[in-house]
This record gives sequence, structure tokens and C-alpha cells, in this order.
Amino acid sequence: MSKAANKAEREHLSRVATLGCIVCRNLDYGETPAEIHHVTTGKGLALRASHFSTIPLCQYHHRTGGYGVALHAGKRQWERNFGSELDLLGQVNNELGLMATNGIGENTHA
Repeated sequence: MSKAANKAEREHLSRVATLGCIVCRNLDYGETPAEIHHVTTGKGLALRASHFSTIPLCQYHHRTGGYGVALHAGKRQWERNFGSELDLLGQVNNELGLMATNGIGENTHA
């Protein structure tokens, strides 16, 4: 996969970000600006998921919130607190009206 997103990927990433943080949404915190997080479930450390396997997270729930609050501060605890990346990806795709994916950007045809 190339580093630069193509037009379809950029449009998708924009739609994902427009949703606002999916965790804040689920906690009824209202709309919060979101960063894009590439789902890493099933990926090696050096491999990035497809631009279509992304969830919107505010910087607090993505990077800066600390252990159990920020995904990058402790994924296992974060998923216990807020749900798995794949569950949240499914929710995001559902809210965008997209076909389900298997978490690595491949359609499941479900």
C-alpha cells in the first residue's frame, strides 16, 4: 500500500473524521474533533491497515489520555473500557452506511 492516500481514501478518511470521536460519541460526551486511527488488530507492528480500516478518535482517546484512556497508552485496557477496535470499526462503517470489513480492509460480503 502506498503511503499517500488516493482520492477515494481521502474522501473516506474525511467522512470518518467528520463523525467525531467514536468513544466520546458512545459515552454521550457529544461531538469532539477526531484524529484518524488505523485499526491494528491482526497487523504486525510495522504494517499499517488500509485507509478504509480506520476509526475516529479524539486526541485524548487516541494518544494523550494516559493508560486505559488513550489507545496508544495501553490497547488491552482501552479495549476493556471502550470496546475492541473491530467492534468500533463495525460501528463506524455502519454509521457511514458501508459494507462490513474484516478489520484489514477486505470486504466480508456479510
